[in-house]
This record gives sequence, C-alpha cells and structure tokens, in this order.
Amino acid sequence: MRYAHESTMAGGDSRDDTHSEEWEGEMGRNSDQLFVVSSYTNFDKLAHNPRGTEASHSIRVFRFHPKDGSLVLLSIDGDPKDVMNPAFSRYHPSLNVVYTCTEDIQENGKIVAYSIASNGALTEIGQVDAGGTSTCYLTIDKREENIIATNYWDSTLTVIPISPDTGEFVGPIKNIYDPKGGKKMTAVAKSVNHTLNDETSIKMRQVDPHSHSLVLDPYVGMVAYVPDLGKDVIRELFYNPTTGSFDLEINVQPSGLRNGRADGPRYFEFHPKYNIAYVINECSCMVSVFAVDRGLIHEIAIAVNNKESMDQFKGRTTLRLIQSISTLPSAFPKALNVCGRICVHKSGRFVLVSNRGHESIAIFRVKKQDHTVGKLQAVGYFHTRGETPRHFDFDASGQFLIVANQDTSTISVFSFNLSSGEIKHTGNEYGVPSPNFVCCCPTREDCMLLLEGNDSEQSGTEVHIDLDTDSDEGSTTACDTGKQMLYVELAVARKEIEDLKQKVADMASVA
Repeated sequence: MRYAHESTMAGGDSRDDTHSEEWEGEMGRNSDQLFVVSSYTNFDKLAHNPRGTEASHSIRVFRFHPKDGSLVLLSIDGDPKDVMNPAFSRYHPSLNVVYTCTEDIQENGKIVAYSIASNGALTEIGQVDAGGTSTCYLTIDKREENIIATNYWDSTLTVIPISPDTGEFVGPIKNIYDPKGGKKMTAVAKSVNHTLNDETSIKMRQVDPHSHSLVLDPYVGMVAYVPDLGKDVIRELFYNPTTGSFDLEINVQPSGLRNGRADGPRYFEFHPKYNIAYVINECSCMVSVFAVDRGLIHEIAIAVNNKESMDQFKGRTTLRLIQSISTLPSAFPKALNVCGRICVHKSGRFVLVSNRGHESIAIFRVKKQDHTVGKLQAVGYFHTRGETPRHFDFDASGQFLIVANQDTSTISVFSFNLSSGEIKHTGNEYGVPSPNFVCCCPTREDCMLLLEGNDSEQSGTEVHIDLDTDSDEGSTTACDTGKQMLYVELAVARKEIEDLKQKVADMASVA
C-alpha cells in the first residue's frame, strides 16, 4: 500500500568529492549473504512495551538469496540467560565479527562479540560490561581499536578497546562520558512507556538526558555526534582517537526547529558524497537536514596534529540546520507515531525512515542541484506488511530491503527500485518473535572471491561486487578498493548499454 506524500524545499551545501557521481546496485545479484536478526526476550527489562511474543532464543542467522529475495534460516542462537534483549548489532568493518548489545533498564548491558562463519554459525569470542543501562548503539572507531557503546537509559557513552587484528575485546572500559555529570536519573524505570508519543509520555521521557546513538565524522573520525532524545539536542564531542577518550564537549546543537513540540532525536546519518547529515527525530516525526562544516572538522584534526589545545573549539559547531521535513502524510496525527531507523542509501540518492504507528517506510529523494544539494523531497510512504517497523537494512547490493516488524513478529523483504526509490513487497515474509534489528553480514572471504572471479571478462556475465553493509558511520571495508570501483563503473556501463538496446528495440516495434 502506498500513501500520498508531500515535500518541502530549501537550499543546501555540497562538498568536493572524488567519488563517482552515480552508484548502481547491479552488484550482489548472484551472491548469498548472511543476515543476523536479533529479538527481544524479556519485555519487563525494557523502557518500552513491545506487543509481540518474547523470544526463547535471541539471535537468528539467515542466508539471503538476491536472485529472488528469499531467506533461509541457518542457525538459532542466544540463550536469554546469557544474551537477553540484544537490540543493536554492528558488523566489523574488515573482519568476520559481529557485535551485539543487550538492552536492560535495571542492570548494565553487555556487549557480546561473535565470529561468524559462512554457514551461519556464531562462535562467541568475548563479552564485556557496557558500562550503562539500556545499551542501544555500538560504534567502531576509524582505527578499529575501540568500540563505543551508547547507553540510552542512563545516557552514558563508554569506550572499550578491541584488537584490530581479531576484533576481540582486549580490556575493560577505558573512558566514560556522562552528560549528567554523575547525577542520578530522575525518572523511575518503567514509569512511562518510551514508545508512546502523547504529551504526558513525552514530558516523562524528557526529564533526563537519553543518548540514543553515536556517529563519528567520516572524514577524520574525531568529532562524535550524539543525538540526545531526552534533551532535544545533538551533542558534538571531541573524540581523541589516540587515547580513545572524549576530551571535550564542543557544542550542543538543537536537533530541530524547536517549534513547541519535542523532537526526540534518535539517529544521525552522514551522506556518502555531500557535506550533509540527517537526523531522525523520533517524537516530532521529522527529518532534520544539516549542512556539515567539513573545514572546521579538519581544523580540529590539524590542531590535534599540532598538539594544540582543544579549548579553542569550545562553543563552535560543525552543523547548520537547512531543512526539516515530515516523515508522515500531512493529515496523519503525529501522536500516533514514533520514528525508528533512518538510512541513507549507498548510492546517496535516497533517504529512508521507518514509522512505528503509521507502519511504513518513508522514502525521500536527495536533491543534487547546487542550491538544494542534500535536501530531501518525498517519494512516498510504503506499508511494511506488519506493525512497528523498528529496524531495517539493505542487502549488500542495495536492491533489497529487509524490515523487522517488531509487534507482528515478522520480517518482510522488499525490492528497492534504484531509479524511483520505491519499494515493492517480494512476497517473502518470515516469522521471528519480536525482531528488533537486522544486520547484513557479507563474509570477507566471499567478498574477495567475488573480486577475483570478476577478473574474467566473459561475455554476458553479470558483474557482481559485494559491498559492505549500510554503515551508520560511513566506514570503508577491505573490499572498498580502486579495483572494486572499476567493476562498479563497468557494471553501470553494461546496464546503460542494455537500457539503450531495449529502447532501440521498443522504437523498432513501434515503427
């Protein structure tokens, strides 16, 4: 089901980038990929109240077949006694390792690391204390030497060292940032359902700060952006990659227009080409579009290199709000919806958001004209075939979308039109109890074999490059090489040739 849509327009900035102007997802059609899907196992430990079924096992691994968009269940793992309520997973940028974190408002969360095999088998290689409650987000820094945990309930950020060679934890927490300054939480756990969006619930949700995610800038990896749902702000922190510590709160930026309604910023995403970032505001159901001051970020990096004081950057901001656009049709009441994930498609052409309540994926086209670069225009709203689409992820090719419908205990597969940005249900739907996160995990061995296999230039052979998962941080992988990009360009050229041949054939049939 598709809904009517609306859009707003405004100007924007762009950045000088040497990446190709277009990206086509012709790669990935012929390879199988793994998806790790996590589930809630204990609703009483959550800040919100799911309506589905508690899972008896918390992690499932599926094999995805891009030829028809189908999934096959390979393994079921995660004893709830050991891995309860895993709610976010992060695939390592260059290793076959996946991390997941547990959500608990009463006790500190855990971060669990698994090695993942091509047959879907998970082998635990370590666990650490996340250092805070309701752990909801994981970030791997640019050097791949630390994993940073975001703890929603008590709002703390913790830095934990990992081995860049194996991905294993190599020590306990070495740095903690607490926006409360060590003060205790005011609100009582379970005092309010943190998915309700009425005035009373919002008031209670915003008594305390609630950090919801952390994204490092993709340029130098030294500025951390932290949406604080409880205080309606984006915190800009200086992250010292050498020490793995948060050394300064640079600035605190409003996450939206501040028009009298709470915004509740949840996630932050960079555009892969433009100096643009997007924030999904959970409560106001608005996407905030920010121009990013890349020059200031590089000033910070130069100052670090010169061992200058960071105090000179206090109060300065790298963000400028240039647009705010609704994720819902204009007549739909926002009090009946909260937003979930935001994602920028790898091509940079589209931005997608999940609406929990409206039960839809809102899709926006990214403008690329000089005066509107990075701004959004609504494509449409598409039903997710279930309730409470908490999370979604693309397959490695960017041509399929897998959606986790938390409260109907299903995951649904949609094809994604790279030209129009529209999605269409493939008919593939699978039962998973209370699914809350979907993580694409293409194994590195498969990736390198695909590159080697593409050396053969057989006529009629479809070019396939297996790209990494949709990274919230824009980090590169071992497969992100110049050789790979040549194959990308080759795939685009072949597709254009096929399109031209079809047009010629259509004209001939008409004549």
